[in-house]
Amino acid sequence: MNNTKFGKNVKVHPYTNIYGASIGDNTQIGPFVEIQAGSNIGKNCKIQSHSFICEGVYLKDGVFIGHGTMFCNDRKPSSLNKKGKLKAKNDWSLEKVLVKENASIGTNCTILCGLTIGKNTLIGAGSVVTKNIPDNEVWAGNPAKFLKKK
Repeated sequence: MNNTKFGKNVKVHPYTNIYGASIGDNTQIGPFVEIQAGSNIGKNCKIQSHSFICEGVYLKDGVFIGHGTMFCNDRKPSSLNKKGKLKAKNDWSLEKVLVKENASIGTNCTILCGLTIGKNTLIGAGSVVTKNIPDNEVWAGNPAKFLKKK
C-alpha cells in the first residue's frame, strides 16, 4: 500500500493490493480488491470484495461498488505492440472512467473504458456498461440498457 494517500477513517480489509491511489475519508475497501496507481476514490465510498479499480478510474463521493466489479482502461487490449514485443507504458492509451456521486454499481459488473456513469445511478448486477449513463437512471443487462428513471 505504498505511495497511497489515505483520508481519515479509511477501513481496508486484509488481502488488498493498493498502490499509488488516493482514497477519501470514511471509505471502506473489502478483501481481495486491487486499486491501481492513478485511480482516485472519493469520500464515503464502499468497494466490495474481489473488485478491480484500474488506473484512470475516478469514483466520486458516496459511490458503491459491488463484489467482483471490473473496470477497463484500454480500448485495444493486447499483449504485443506493432513490433511483436510485449507492450510497454507508451504502447497504449489510457482511457479514463468517471463514476459520479452516489452511483451504485451492482455485483459482478464490467465497466468499459472512456465512460461516465451519472450521479445517483443504479447499475444492476452482472451488467456490462458499454456507453455513458445519465444521472438518476437505472440500467441493467449485457449490454446495459435503460430501465427507468430513479
